[in-house]
Amino acid sequence: MNRTTHFTKEQVERKWWVLDLDGMVFGKAAAIAAKLIIGKHKPQFTRGQDCGDFVIAVNAGKIKVTGNKLSGKVYYRHSGYPGGLTSRTLQERLKSNPEELFRDAVRRMLPRNRLGRRLIHKLKAYSGADHPHKAQQPQLLQGELLDRI
Repeated sequence: MNRTTHFTKEQVERKWWVLDLDGMVFGKAAAIAAKLIIGKHKPQFTRGQDCGDFVIAVNAGKIKVTGNKLSGKVYYRHSGYPGGLTSRTLQERLKSNPEELFRDAVRRMLPRNRLGRRLIHKLKAYSGADHPHKAQQPQLLQGELLDRI
């Protein structure tokens, strides 16, 4: 009889990936990053375990948005006090802090539990092309690798 194997987080080999967001569509890029962080691209994926990879997202300020979302998509936030509703458009958030915008999009694609709160720390987002993670020897995610994921 075949037995189902369950991998623990100590048995998983973690890689570092560089995802260049220059010219990529916003939602597709966030979905690719979330899939890599969760680990769904690996054959040993286990739903309740942390078996994903690290993702370094560079050029977050040069991400592409389709349609009229720059002016039409509005993000709301409420302080909890009367009259405390604030709203910002996608264009305002992209101009002020593109790393936070991409991180929020990926965070909303992760599980909403303790595991998801731990997984979001595997995403490192930067608005420019430079990042301080050269020592981890990350691989550039492009071409055929990007199509397989």
